Amino acid sequence: MGGTMDGTKQQRRRGDTRQRIQDVALELFAEQGYEKTSLREIAERLEVTKAALYYHFKTKEEILVSIFEDLTKPITELIEWGRTQPHTLQTKQDIVRRYSHALADAAPLFRFMQENQATVRELRIGEMFKTRMLGLKDILVDPDADLTDQVRCVSAMFTLHAGMFVLQDLEGDPETKRKAVLEVAIDLVTQAHQGG
Repeated sequence: MGGTMDGTKQQRRRGDTRQRIQDVALELFAEQGYEKTSLREIAERLEVTKAALYYHFKTKEEILVSIFEDLTKPITELIEWGRTQPHTLQTKQDIVRRYSHALADAAPLFRFMQENQATVRELRIGEMFKTRMLGLKDILVDPDADLTDQVRCVSAMFTLHAGMFVLQDLEGDPETKRKAVLEVAIDLVTQAHQGG
């Protein structure tokens, strides 16, 4: 290869490789489980050497953590944004709406987490996910609201989660189902806000 490639182009190619590794790893983790997947199998499916894979990631957990960080970045940004907003109904509805989109974009990751709960609990991503959930809860729940309304706000989050897994079996277009789930979650935060 010629040595004239500029740094940004090389950076982009490296980014693409990283992304391909993440996609293939998540596919394999979903197909055969995290425990049963080896770095060698990931390299083989990618048709790269194990050394090439090793250049980007040293362990399976590093790959999984990087997938988690990339796909949940919108959730982290949402929490940061939410902390700077007033505790209004509008803010809460916006958070629920944006969280619904972030979950939809990260669906393959959350499906993996749902199906590999024991593994997730033992890995760093379990703790990372819990921290994000608590961050969201703090923004959605008014500490001085009565218990029923606090439960409604937390239930709004779980409604969005349930929508990703439980409702897969229901008939209908995925986007229509996502909107129905979102409507129920928004009803819950609205009701909680009015209750307070």
